[in-house]
Amino acid sequence: MNMPIIDTVKVMSKGQITLPKDIRSSLRLSTGDRVTLICEDDRVILMNSAVYAMKMLQKEMEGEAEKAGIRTDDDIMELVKDVRSEIEGL
Repeated sequence: MNMPIIDTVKVMSKGQITLPKDIRSSLRLSTGDRVTLICEDDRVILMNSAVYAMKMLQKEMEGEAEKAGIRTDDDIMELVKDVRSEIEGL
């Protein structure tokens, strides 16, 4: 497990903070990227929004493959073949 990065920042008059470079690097954030803030009790979790969205999608999709009868790579290939045939037939 990685060691946590612990740092402090100052809250400016408009509520803005600057994320330290090591934290931006750890979250793979670049200028213009979005972050998601999750407030739980007395702490805030800050996540790269793209990573957060993917985690939420994975959580929502959990078990859907089994419901659709997809259990193997061959099942996936067959589904892809079927969808391609439908698209080509349009």
